[in-house]
Amino acid sequence: MEKLRSMLPVRSQQGETGTFYRPQQDTEGEDRHELEMKMGAEEEGTETSVMSDMVALISNRSKSRKKVLVYLSLASLLLLLIAFLLGYVTFRNTCRSCPADTEECMAASAVNEVDYEWQSSDYSSETTLHWDDLKTMLNKYLDKAQLTDNIRTMSQRPHPAGSRELHRLDEIVLNAFTSYHLNHVWTDSHYVTLPYLDSSSPNYLWLVDSSGEIQQKIQLMDPKAFLAYSATGNVTGGLVYGHYGRHEDFLRLRDLGITVKGNIILIRIGRTSFAEKVAMAQTHGAVGVLLYPDPADVPQEPRGTGPPRTTAFTGHVHLGTGDPFTPGFPSFNHTQFPPVESSGLPRILALAISPSTALNLIGWMGGDSVPTGWGGRFSYPTKYVLGPNLTQPGLRLQMGVACRMAPTIISNIFGSIEGFLEPDRYIIVGAQRDAWGPGAAKSGVGTAILLELAHALSEMVTNGFRPRRSLLFASWDAGEYGSIGATEWLEGYLTMMHLKAVAYFSLDRAVLGDDTLVAQSSPLLHQLIEKVMKQVESPNQGAQNLYSQILSRYPDFKENIIQPLSMESSAYPFTAFAGVPAMEINFREVDEVYPFLNTDLDTFDQLNAKLNGRLGDFSEALAQLVGQMMIKLSHHELLPLNYRSYSEVILQYLTQVQMLADKLESRGLTLQWLYSARGDFTRAAELLTNLIESSDEKDERLTRIYNNRIMRVEFYFLSQYVSVTESPFRHILHGRGNHTLAALCRHFQLLQDEPERFDERLFRRQLALATWTLQGAANALSGDVWNLDNNSF
Repeated sequence: MEKLRSMLPVRSQQGETGTFYRPQQDTEGEDRHELEMKMGAEEEGTETSVMSDMVALISNRSKSRKKVLVYLSLASLLLLLIAFLLGYVTFRNTCRSCPADTEECMAASAVNEVDYEWQSSDYSSETTLHWDDLKTMLNKYLDKAQLTDNIRTMSQRPHPAGSRELHRLDEIVLNAFTSYHLNHVWTDSHYVTLPYLDSSSPNYLWLVDSSGEIQQKIQLMDPKAFLAYSATGNVTGGLVYGHYGRHEDFLRLRDLGITVKGNIILIRIGRTSFAEKVAMAQTHGAVGVLLYPDPADVPQEPRGTGPPRTTAFTGHVHLGTGDPFTPGFPSFNHTQFPPVESSGLPRILALAISPSTALNLIGWMGGDSVPTGWGGRFSYPTKYVLGPNLTQPGLRLQMGVACRMAPTIISNIFGSIEGFLEPDRYIIVGAQRDAWGPGAAKSGVGTAILLELAHALSEMVTNGFRPRRSLLFASWDAGEYGSIGATEWLEGYLTMMHLKAVAYFSLDRAVLGDDTLVAQSSPLLHQLIEKVMKQVESPNQGAQNLYSQILSRYPDFKENIIQPLSMESSAYPFTAFAGVPAMEINFREVDEVYPFLNTDLDTFDQLNAKLNGRLGDFSEALAQLVGQMMIKLSHHELLPLNYRSYSEVILQYLTQVQMLADKLESRGLTLQWLYSARGDFTRAAELLTNLIESSDEKDERLTRIYNNRIMRVEFYFLSQYVSVTESPFRHILHGRGNHTLAALCRHFQLLQDEPERFDERLFRRQLALATWTLQGAANALSGDVWNLDNNSF
């Protein structure tokens, strides 16, 4: 280069102008070459340049032409490379096909940004908070005093769906969500039909003679109590004592020669839901049902610490969830509803009565004494008898039920925190907001915990928590009528639930006692709650965690802590209808129900007194438990859902039918394909586990693929062979209907108990649909179609 400079003596000496090529060291220590051009200050603004000198030099000195051309080519290439790199760095995130301020460009940029973040591994490196940090943050921001105040606020007076008091609470919840600075706050309205008491036509119980003349009016001590969705009208018949109204109770009555058909049946509350009792009575031919709380099941005054004997328990008797007049359809105002009703609506009358009224009726009953173990705890000389005859010949019982149906607008209230990496995946927590009474235990505690979780998790995000997935907080309306708010929302967004919802946690009836913890849950969540219970301090014994404290008294975790999902919970439609793993958790007593639930006495003071003034402690512990499960599901790269658990659940059903397999073979039927489908599911689960263990946990693409399979396992068990409007609970393990494995087992049992009732054609259909639903779940869990081997079918 010095030689080249020496060829231009005049300009180099006068203006110190020239072009030279020099080696430099880059930031990584490697040598690189750079073309540098300098011009003298006196030549600025002129048209003369070093390049013109080069041209002159080339034309005058032909010997240097080749060498100069080489240098010139290298310089040009280097300039082009630098320009390209600068352009790439500057415009790599800019849409080149349209102006940056157009909607199309913005949408395209947003999509590109999401895709880039999803595939990026930078998220995990930016997350510096570990599990202990997150747990500490959650406990720090959960405010026990605020929890207690919220329970008081949400349970001051009765607030049923459609009431002014509930509308007042709506504003409180909505304003609270807004004040927490969540990413989104909104409401979702539905137009439903709800039953209410008809003050102009009160319910009644009369004793009448053979001509229908009233001989005595039985006083209803709690006339405000009613059973929503009962049939209306009046019926007359004998009176039968039916114990708890379970299937086995009606079989026992049949064996004892007691006629249920055409009579009214008196049933104790407990063991099963109100709706199940009425449905079972209808199946066996009863014309009416009276439900009462016996002192053996519900502590009562004056001896017990419970409600007076004049108190009846309110509830609903629809064997289902959601608005029964739009089964399977969302109750939006623009929906054209077909003229159809839920098959779960009872066709017989049902009435809630107080213990005092029940005692009066038992005194009029005749017949044989009840079997051993069937008697209640009314004081001597009360004698429990079966009926159906009354003590005076010709005397019969007449019951009348009336209600008014009213179209009602209900509103669910939502708030959400968007996930930072997978915002299209939701972890949902919800609580019923309405209550027929003050509802401290029924809805107050759950709503208070919901609000405090939203506040605490929002504070955590402000202070560094970055959840991968979105957190969604839901306050449901019309829960007293059978989870109407939750179910209608699911019906409205059913097509996306299995694609977006990871899990749901219900906070209803969160604290009913202080003895133990019970989780009604999908098997996919059993392992998760077992692990998290070991992280939460027991409110009973601070030195122990919940898991150790409870299992020290009740050693069998699955037997004492885990229960199947109940239709009374809003968690049930999430799993049985929408195919989303769900759980409802509550503190309760082991051998005693909370006596004020579903009454006007369900107040803050009653509940706090039942817990010896420690309602805040137990509410806080449950908030920590649910909050930690939400954090694990939203924060972990791989979803902590135990998809392998269903192999054991399916095997339990198959064990029941295997005992009678020889009877099937005599009819040319076999369980081979059902067992084969279960085996395929087990192998698919094991294969997925092996793939996950052998893959790179930082590979976001693979993680997304694996999580898609895991979060849809529950959905795989929804039968595709039944109509959602006719059999909405399509889950073959948790649902209801002839398509379920439970129905298959019950039908199978008829071969031994009542072979004349066995319907082989129906059984063949049940067996085929259950087998292919299970096989479909196995195929879906296996992954892509080229990984399947169906040559054996």
